[in-house]
Amino acid sequence: MPSSPLYLQIKQYIDDRITSGQWPVGHQITTELELTEQFSVSRMTVNKAIRDLVSEGKLIRKPRLGTFVCSVKDKAESPLLDIRNIAQEVESRGQKYKSKVLQQKEIQADESVATRLGVMLGANIYYSEIIHFSDNNPIQREVRWVNPLYAKNYLQQNFNQLTPNQYLSENCPLSAIEHTVEAIVPDPTTKVILELGDSEPCLLLNRRTWSGDKLVSFALLYHPGSRYKLSSKVLL
Repeated sequence: MPSSPLYLQIKQYIDDRITSGQWPVGHQITTELELTEQFSVSRMTVNKAIRDLVSEGKLIRKPRLGTFVCSVKDKAESPLLDIRNIAQEVESRGQKYKSKVLQQKEIQADESVATRLGVMLGANIYYSEIIHFSDNNPIQREVRWVNPLYAKNYLQQNFNQLTPNQYLSENCPLSAIEHTVEAIVPDPTTKVILELGDSEPCLLLNRRTWSGDKLVSFALLYHPGSRYKLSSKVLL
């Protein structure tokens, strides 16, 4: 009798069928209820196994339809050398976009933010934190600091109806961007927000944007590593 935890046994059962090709890409897997009955376990145990495989990019949940085997091409994707409105990106893939604003307020810049945003230590700046969703799946945690001199009405915007990117692009025309990308171990808050599995990596995109010679915004964009990729194309 296997000695590993029950959820790992169920996870291995599903993974074996994907690896063998018995369940090909696009195949709808056995329902949670059926797996619960098959293995005589709780719904929570089955959900844990499926959630881990979703986090690893092997399964994808489709609201009201079920859970399906997916491929790498099912990952959300953003250009690395450009800035696009994440709402438009999601909708261009035929998926439903929504956002949840966690914070939107004025704060004082600490040493780290002051350096990155190019303002004085203790200066009043604008801060926002937003979760972006694709078909109810969280695909980005956006943490952003904005210089109020160049985006005076930032705090008055309804970011459930437009994205910070859209507002800033319309009011502070982009002239330059700075991107750095790193793979990180997610902090507990990011792990919960993005519904990351225990061993799932996180992609962190550091972004600064200029309008003319003015440094307008600095943002940290967190993505689930198994469900998101960044791409670039360079003409030589």
